[in-house]
Amino acid sequence: MNISAPASFIKMEHLSIEFPVFQLESRSLKKTLFSNVKKMMNNPQRHHQRTGAEIVTTANNDVVVQALRDINLTIQSGERVGLIGHNGAGKSTLLRAITGIYEPNSGHIQSHGHIEALLSTNAGMNPLLSGRENIYLRGKRLGLSQKKIQELAKDVEAFAELNEFIELPIKIYSSGMLMRLGFGLSTSIVPNILLMDEWFMAGDSNFQEKARNRLVSIVDKADILVLTTHSLSILQQWCNRLIWLKAGQIIADGPTDIILDQYKRAMTTDSGAQN
Repeated sequence: MNISAPASFIKMEHLSIEFPVFQLESRSLKKTLFSNVKKMMNNPQRHHQRTGAEIVTTANNDVVVQALRDINLTIQSGERVGLIGHNGAGKSTLLRAITGIYEPNSGHIQSHGHIEALLSTNAGMNPLLSGRENIYLRGKRLGLSQKKIQELAKDVEAFAELNEFIELPIKIYSSGMLMRLGFGLSTSIVPNILLMDEWFMAGDSNFQEKARNRLVSIVDKADILVLTTHSLSILQQWCNRLIWLKAGQIIADGPTDIILDQYKRAMTTDSGAQN
């Protein structure tokens, strides 16, 4: 099944997202916590390598993590974009901002086109419903006819291979079962915009092979792909553009081969500095 729409795009202007940590109200607590935060901020190399993000104190004495800072970005139809950077650099936050899970503290984001996001194993599913009921629920949310929903269920059930567990509430599913069901659901509809976090690579080898085979056709048919992964081979195979994030900011953006070469050299330099 294919949901089509012309001129898919994603556009961000001065997008910033912060996550509150705590408020410094108590004088003794303020002294202790601010001292710890200050030590982290005074050691930027260690801080960025471990968390990627910046920790700051606002004018209201709120301590916040600046997950994304002043992001200006346009992604157009036909682009296959990989997000790279240390853990905590803002890659997953950026994906969640596109889906609307996270709202910006400042700036704004626009998109056009049906979005499917592979961000978590059970996103959008009701834990009290069975696997099959969740499939039907997804179909209804997409506005599909009863016939299309039945086709959807047949496709997802065949991929997930849950057998009799498809009739049971998903709250009893193992993480692997949830992954197969969630992945099958998210890849049963060809979207205009496909967002992928690297969680889908965490399954066993059999699942990874099935996932790769299923994704190939989806990626080829989607207007836009945005993914995060530490796999350089996936970036080279699937992406024609890379965006390098560090401490919530874009530090490089361009063709895959050029940015990947810069990234590799930077990682080699960082590794040498730590030894």
